[in-house]
Amino acid sequence: MHINRAPEPIRGVIFDFHSTLVQGGDSSRWIEAALRRLAEEGNAEPNLSASQITGLSAHLDQIGQHTHTIDPGSERDLSQERHWDVFSRTVSLYPGIKPDLIAALYAVMTDQWVPFADTLPVLQELRSRGVRTVMLSNIGLDIHSFLDRAGVSALLDGVVLSFEVGLVKPDPAIFAHALELLNVPGSHTLMVGDSPRDDVGGVSLKIRTLILPRTEGPVHGLGTVLQMV
Repeated sequence: MHINRAPEPIRGVIFDFHSTLVQGGDSSRWIEAALRRLAEEGNAEPNLSASQITGLSAHLDQIGQHTHTIDPGSERDLSQERHWDVFSRTVSLYPGIKPDLIAALYAVMTDQWVPFADTLPVLQELRSRGVRTVMLSNIGLDIHSFLDRAGVSALLDGVVLSFEVGLVKPDPAIFAHALELLNVPGSHTLMVGDSPRDDVGGVSLKIRTLILPRTEGPVHGLGTVLQMV
C-alpha cells in the first residue's frame, strides 16, 4: 500500500537576480543615460541616426540572448574582466557603435536596473514568516552596492555571486554553496528563477524549482512563492 506524504515544508528560498528580482529597465533610457555620461565627460556625442538608436535599443533589449551566443558557457560570470570583454563584444555586434559609447553603456548599466514591484513586499513577507532567503546570481559584476540602494540586501540572509565563488549555475556546487548560507536542507528549499537551463541545477540536491517566465510589466508574479511556503 502506498502512503501519500505531504512534501517537506519550505523553510528557505533561493532567488535568482536578473529577470527574477530585478528587471533591466528601458533600453532607450539606458542609451540616453550613456549619451549624457559621454557629454558630462566632454566626449563628442556619437553621430547616430534615429534609426540607429532605435536599432541599438532593440539590440540591447535582446542582449541576454546575444551574450549567450558569444559566451554559452557563462565564462563572463567568472570575472569582472571577462564580463566587460563579453559585454563589449556583444554590443559591438550592432554595426556603427564605437568603443566610447560601449564603455558609457557599461558604466551606467546598473543604474537602469529596477526591482519588480513585488520584490520587496514578497521578501518582507517571507522574513515575517521566518523563511530564510538567499540570492544566487550568475554575474561578473559586484552588485552589493546596488542591492543596498534598492533595499534588497536588508531582506536577504545571504548573497552568492558567481564571480566571487568561481562557480556558475547550473553547477550543483554553487547551489550547495547557497544552501550553506541559507542553513536549510535542499529538501526544505525552493529555488526561484527564470532560466530552465541555469536555475534547475539544484534539483540533484532535492531543491524544488519554480521557473517564472520573463515578464514585461512591473509585477513579476513573485506572490506565487508565498502560496508555496
